[in-house]
Amino acid sequence: MSRQVRVAVVGAGLGGIAAAVKLKRAGVEDFTVFEKAAGPGGVWWQNTYPGCEVDVPSFAYSYSFMPHDWSGTHAKQPELRDYAAAVIERFGVDGHFRFGQEVLGAIWDEQRSVYTVRVADPAGIETVCEFEVLVSAVGMLSNPRLPDWPGLEDFEGPVFHTSRFDHDVDLTGKRVALVGTGSTACQLGPAIAPKVGQLDLYQREPGHVLPKKAREFDPELRARYRRSPLRRRVERFKTFRAARATADALAVGTENNARIDGYFTYHLAKAVKDPVTRAALTPDYPYGCKRPIFASSYYPMFNRDNVTLVPHAVTEVAPDGLLDDTGTKRPADVLILSTGFHASDYLATLRVTGRDGVELRDYWDGEPWAFLGMTVPGFPNLVMLYGPNTNGGYSVITQLEIQADALVRLVRRLRRGRVTAIDTRPGFARRVDGYVQEQIGHRMSTATAGCRNYYHSATGKNVTQWPLSHTAYRLAVRFLTRWGQRAT
Repeated sequence: MSRQVRVAVVGAGLGGIAAAVKLKRAGVEDFTVFEKAAGPGGVWWQNTYPGCEVDVPSFAYSYSFMPHDWSGTHAKQPELRDYAAAVIERFGVDGHFRFGQEVLGAIWDEQRSVYTVRVADPAGIETVCEFEVLVSAVGMLSNPRLPDWPGLEDFEGPVFHTSRFDHDVDLTGKRVALVGTGSTACQLGPAIAPKVGQLDLYQREPGHVLPKKAREFDPELRARYRRSPLRRRVERFKTFRAARATADALAVGTENNARIDGYFTYHLAKAVKDPVTRAALTPDYPYGCKRPIFASSYYPMFNRDNVTLVPHAVTEVAPDGLLDDTGTKRPADVLILSTGFHASDYLATLRVTGRDGVELRDYWDGEPWAFLGMTVPGFPNLVMLYGPNTNGGYSVITQLEIQADALVRLVRRLRRGRVTAIDTRPGFARRVDGYVQEQIGHRMSTATAGCRNYYHSATGKNVTQWPLSHTAYRLAVRFLTRWGQRAT
């Protein structure tokens, strides 16, 4: 006899949308997607800064079940936001989404095998709902990291994080301080440099920035893609194949790593005229130690007379400017923080309590981990999309689809009525996690001593990256999940 299984999905980003579509296509209708923002898309709804676009080629950064008429090789934020909305409409799941509804926490009821979920609307009014399955699709890049510099609250001009970009602030002719050199800053800087009076870019540590080689598709090529779905599938396959051909590029000592490192040196020398600036932009660590960045216009930006690289960390903020770690003060009218996210602090915005009243954050104790990035012992019927050590392969959307398929299998098993809760076997899960960490050590430069990036927890463990291919992840999820599950 079939059992009712209600599913709560937290987050309407690309993970939450994948879950909704997969559940719908599997005949599961009793699910709700909660999203605190006013619309779908996750990071592509939230991030609206000038120049915002994806690093991965558009044909790969899309669902396998939803090809799209992309405008170019790399989609920009408005197109990605619209794509997310189009997927929801195309598969008829819009009625399952609840926008402006923030999930504050969820508590597992052992006796009844349900999660009690607290939800708040924009006015702060809370309601309580019950679901047999809880799905976290909150993502890695949703909780901005804000600095604690002395004097920050006393800055007299506008201050905002790039993920909360204030479009009401007119940057024309202003002296702008942009702090950070990650992917966001490498996109934002060139977009605003022609408008501002002066742009000071504060760099704590340089990164490897390679040309993206992005281009718009002309109308004739777009028409050919529309006429031939096979052509689009071939292009998608080619992008994944090219990525696999250089899969070892992130590992120090490999031929591909050395080749790309040499290409980086050539690109930097060709793009930046000033030798002092070039030297400051050159990393002292191997390629892959930090997340590589793809941005064709970033290095040429430093040839502009109104752009200055400040190769020092910010230590203090004055009412009218910033001080770096040399004690030098530079004036600023606007302060833009491109200081990243709490990427390794999973579920920081969602309080989940499992068996015996244990909170997930306490269970992790600063070192997030999960069985294949999706489930955690002691937290039955909890599934994470884009959880610990699942960022990788090539396209995160492929990872999300694999995880959404695993979610469907779990829901189907619960619906059959023979079990009411599916937990994770601690010993087996730990062994799998240990193997993943070993592979990270063998295959990725992030394991090199001295590497500093958002991949690592406070303990130094890499808690974000998947070191193998999408195929390896798919096989692991498909054939190891039942070994790692414990049903009651």
